[in-house]
Formats: sequence, structure tokens, C-alpha cells
Amino acid sequence: MLYMNAVFEFLTEAKVELSRVNWPTRKQVVHFTILVAAISVVVAIFLGSLDFLFSFLVERFLIR
Repeated sequence: MLYMNAVFEFLTEAKVELSRVNWPTRKQVVHFTILVAAISVVVAIFLGSLDFLFSFLVERFLIR
């Protein structure tokens, strides 16, 4: 019974805290999603080009 009261109290407090959250607008969510996707693509291109460069250098100068 003690555990049920603790669970109920936790859920009640969680609901109160969630009502205090400053939720982003739909426009903000779309904007940040596009930003994260763009940064991910840029980082992937950067890391892919480094991988290509190092692979080329290893094949060219170390593996003959």
C-alpha cells in the first residue's frame, strides 16, 4: 500500500511539472528539426570526406 501511494504521488507531481513546461510551438519544432538534419548532413559529409582522404592516403603510401 505504501508503494501505491508513492507511485500516485509521483504521477501527480509529474503532471504538475509537465503543466509548467514551456512547450515549443509547431514552427519552432519544424525549424529545429530542419537545423538538426542539416547539421547531421554537414557532419556526415565532413567525416565521409576525411575517411575517403585517409583511405586514399593509406592505399597510396602505405599499401603498395
